[in-house]
Amino acid sequence: MPQNKETPIVMKLEQNRKIMNDRVGVDQSFDIGYRSLNILDHEVNVYYVTGLVETPIVVEVLRQLFEINEGSSEEPSVFKRIKDDIPHQQVETVSSIDKCITQLLSGLIVIFVEGESEAFIVDVRTYPGRTPEEPDTEKVIRGSRDGYTENIIENTALTRRRIRDERLRHEILQVGERSKTDICISYIQDVADPGLIKLIKEELTKINIDGLSMADKSVEEFLVHQGRNPFPLVRYTERPDVAASHLFEGHVIVMVDTSPSMIITPTTYFHHVQHAEEFRQSPPVGTFVRWVRYFGIWSSIFVLPIWMLFVMQPDLLPDALAFIGPNEESTIPIIIQILLADLGLEMLRIAAIHTPTPLSTAMGLIAAVLIGQIAIDVGMFVPEVILYVAVAAIGSYSTPSYELSVANKMTRVVFVILVAFLGIKGLMLGFLAYVLLLANTKSLNTPYLWPFLPFNAKAAVQIIFRLSMPSLRVRPSFLHPQNNTRQE
Repeated sequence: MPQNKETPIVMKLEQNRKIMNDRVGVDQSFDIGYRSLNILDHEVNVYYVTGLVETPIVVEVLRQLFEINEGSSEEPSVFKRIKDDIPHQQVETVSSIDKCITQLLSGLIVIFVEGESEAFIVDVRTYPGRTPEEPDTEKVIRGSRDGYTENIIENTALTRRRIRDERLRHEILQVGERSKTDICISYIQDVADPGLIKLIKEELTKINIDGLSMADKSVEEFLVHQGRNPFPLVRYTERPDVAASHLFEGHVIVMVDTSPSMIITPTTYFHHVQHAEEFRQSPPVGTFVRWVRYFGIWSSIFVLPIWMLFVMQPDLLPDALAFIGPNEESTIPIIIQILLADLGLEMLRIAAIHTPTPLSTAMGLIAAVLIGQIAIDVGMFVPEVILYVAVAAIGSYSTPSYELSVANKMTRVVFVILVAFLGIKGLMLGFLAYVLLLANTKSLNTPYLWPFLPFNAKAAVQIIFRLSMPSLRVRPSFLHPQNNTRQE
């Protein structure tokens, strides 16, 4: 879509006012505020959006403009007098009406002065939204309770509070022909790879669409070109401490206005299986928690297909494990029971999301006690199917990344179907295809299975064990940081 040539501000205020009325709809939209003032015999027009500005500051700006008339009129330039007297720390001048309109709709006030070809932009925005609170999906026993919100200004401040480094950069750009969505690229200048920063900027500036109504998710799809790959190629976080930790490593954070989820780039598979709780405990405890989580993730993928394989081929079981398998006969094939139970649990999860909180607990009890037990009593499911489906579901819920847990569910269903048709060959073929898919996946030119493919011994140890902070002396090599040393 070709970009239109910017409309310059002209010295005739009436012409500027007509353009603003036609393009913004001052007389049609009730939330577009407009005031016409007379300052030292010069007409001044002030525009603002009532829902996006901080009213006391706007009132103070207007009061100060009125008081200019009471002072000395010896100042040769009204424009300079207004600029000097505006009581705000962030005032800039622009010469394009297009920039004025974009800033106006972003929550800033625009001031036009008769006889001047420039306008004032004063940042008085205050976006509606909730206060910072702990994210529901990233709760910790110890640690901070604040979290990112839908306000990009608050989000950059939450990050700066943790990184008081003059080399921290927050670069903002606007994407969307109609939405003009603010996107902030955050990185530490002397740490992050300049090539990575350049690549992310190029991908974002290539976005050519009316608007980003789904905010961060829409940006992700343009940024990493995921296609049919179900595995997440970026990591989301709503915790400022997690984002700060990744910035120190050399990652680049992408913030999208109206979304509390920060996009961490680039990421590997193992970034999606880590949780802040591991780093809030001592290294031995953190390692134990990590291993339990790894076991849960493994269970969510392989427990059901392996159990089904043993049911189909009991001769593979040693005598000590001969008890594995259904103890009751059923007219419904095991594969159908597994798929129905798995699908039922997924439906319950979706229903819980859309159910009001006071009713969700009751719905869970009904599903677990009544539906499950009755399904066993009437012979629709054997008890072992419910058991192993529940184990797989618990493993899915222990996966920190929601996106990865859903991808693992899809993988589990494929494994079950392959085992049903091909037996042990199906399981081996499925596992081989699974590893090859992950090995050939890249996130912004970063190998998805690093540090195991390609292999990096020191980084692999950090994946298996939760090491103490004093022992983490270098940054991850796959990020190609400019400054590789974290501490001397």
